Amino acid sequence: MAEMPITFTMILTNKTIVTMQNIEFPINLKFKIGTLANDFVATDTRGRTVAYVRQKMFKLKEDIQVFSDESKSQLNYSIKADRWLDFSAAYAFYDENDRVFGKIARKGWRSIWKAQYDIIDENDNLQYTVSEENGWIKVMDSMLGEIPILNIFTGYLFNPSYLVVDTNMKPIVRLKKQASFWGRSFDIEKVGSMDTNDDDRILLGLMMMILLERRRG
Repeated sequence: MAEMPITFTMILTNKTIVTMQNIEFPINLKFKIGTLANDFVATDTRGRTVAYVRQKMFKLKEDIQVFSDESKSQLNYSIKADRWLDFSAAYAFYDENDRVFGKIARKGWRSIWKAQYDIIDENDNLQYTVSEENGWIKVMDSMLGEIPILNIFTGYLFNPSYLVVDTNMKPIVRLKKQASFWGRSFDIEKVGSMDTNDDDRILLGLMMMILLERRRG
C-alpha cells in the first residue's frame, strides 16, 4: 500500500496553515509546569504552534496524544507503547485514522550509558538513529542531582544533546536541552536535508524520546 504523507496541521485565526512542510526551524519544545499531565507545546521559530503533546497519566503502557494546539480540539497523532514500561519497548506512531506509520524503539541496555533509539518506518525498515552525543553529561547530572541545594542547578549546568542520523550516518537534526530550571525547554535544529515524507516520524520520535529521557533525568 502506498505511503500516505502525514503532516502536523493547525488552522490559525488568520487562516494560515502550519504544516510539516513549512515549519521554520528551530522548533522549541517547552514543558508546562503546574499541571497533572506531562505535556508540552512545540512552536517553530516564528512562535507558531506546531503541536500540543500530552502524555496520559497513570497508564501501565505509554499513551501519548498529539493535538494541533492547546485547545485539544483536533487530535492529529497518538503514540503508544507495544508493552509495559521496558528498556526495549517500541512506541508506534498512529495517524488520525488510527493507522500505524512508523515507530521509535529504544536500543535496550545499550541506552543505559548513552541514549540510543531507532526510528523505523511502517514496513519495519530502519530509517534513522538517534544517539546522545555525550554520555558523561547524564552521569554528572545524576551525581549533582543527589546533592541537596546544588541539585536545583542541574538544569542549568548539564544540557544533553541528541543527534539524528540516517542510515548513511548523515546528520539530519539535533535536539538539545536548553539551560532552564526543571529541564523544561528543548530545541530541535535542522542540520541536514530531510525527506519531507519522514518529517513527522522524526519529530514524533524525538517528542517520544524526550518524554522518556526527561523522566530518566
